[in-house]
Amino acid sequence: MSLKIKILLGILLLLLLMQFARIDKTNPPADASKDMITMMKPPAEMATMIKNTCYDCHSNHTQYPWYTNIAPLSWWIKNHINHGREHLNFSEWGNYSADKRQHKMEECYEWVEETRMPIFSYVVAHPEAKMTAEERAKMVKWFKAFSVEVK
Repeated sequence: MSLKIKILLGILLLLLLMQFARIDKTNPPADASKDMITMMKPPAEMATMIKNTCYDCHSNHTQYPWYTNIAPLSWWIKNHINHGREHLNFSEWGNYSADKRQHKMEECYEWVEETRMPIFSYVVAHPEAKMTAEERAKMVKWFKAFSVEVK
């Protein structure tokens, strides 16, 4: 058996063994009364845009697609979700202080305006999260309007 075939078989075996290290897909409990959308009451169109572009990584309502069953891709995605929730969790909005809510709203409009959110890899996998320039401007305007009023 050639060295190339041995290396290929080794890689395949490693990929197979990785499938036994599953990610936890359990969403943390969420109190609907503390959710940002419940508290801030955005118009229906805005609520839908926020859910489509933000909630999978920034809430306790993550929808795990089929490809999150494939390691090591699943590990990478779970890391993104954990990091997203640590940075901003819309399900925990009611637990944030007024100053923190204001700061998070400011970050939201800055990151959306600068096209840093939603991240490119998320939009590729979730076409419904792709925003037109008009939708992005509407979201920025909504976040800006509430960045002062959240107190």
